[in-house]
Amino acid sequence: MTQSKAGQIVWHDLFTSDRARSMAFYQHVASWTYQIERATDFAWGGGEKDFVLALSGDEAGAGFAETPSGQQNGWIAYIEVPDVDAAVSRVVTLGGKIVREPFEVPGVGRNALVRDPLGAIVGISLSRHSFPVPRRQFGPEMYVSNGNDFPQTFYADLFGWQVSPERVKDRVALLGPGGDLVATHHAATLPAGSNSVWVPCIKVASVSDAFRAAETKGARPASLEVNETVQVHDPILCDPDGAPFVLGVTQTTTF
Repeated sequence: MTQSKAGQIVWHDLFTSDRARSMAFYQHVASWTYQIERATDFAWGGGEKDFVLALSGDEAGAGFAETPSGQQNGWIAYIEVPDVDAAVSRVVTLGGKIVREPFEVPGVGRNALVRDPLGAIVGISLSRHSFPVPRRQFGPEMYVSNGNDFPQTFYADLFGWQVSPERVKDRVALLGPGGDLVATHHAATLPAGSNSVWVPCIKVASVSDAFRAAETKGARPASLEVNETVQVHDPILCDPDGAPFVLGVTQTTTF
């Protein structure tokens, strides 16, 4: 890990029940290309299996895997830390839950999966590869809970994040250790009984064109209660497998 990666979202995994369909969907929507790698000790189930790297241009910032037993379809964002085991040891004290204890990903690094106090699943990562933080493929992650709830202490302690005092377009900026924008908190309300969720922002050349392309490939609006302003600026969709995502333009979001 380099110091510049600490507190940054450095990777995404997509768990999908139909990997070929998901690959075709995101290729059509975001023009992603793919590289197949053979894992000799696959992190999700062991043994020799193919792992799909998703690329935007020459930037690889995501992987596709068949949904492991005990997991749900959806996107998982991984946040970089200097010591995965030390971070995981504080999760329960901070009100979270451990989904998967720290594990090695050969040639990549060390990861863990946890849930924050509001139930959102998030990955904790120490990368041992040369990939930079993906800036071209993904924009600032989006946190959706129930209105204004956000477990600030959890993310501040584990990742050094801060909540900006400013609110723009019904969103709150979540800043990394260096004060840079890493995520936003979306002012939407989930269906009763739902866990909070992290939603990836997938960068595209044109949001309107990508939105139409997604709809033609089976995407549908997420089940959220939002006002008209939020819906216009940040339409949250679900891919054909039910994984929520939001579209963003290729230039950096500003507040």
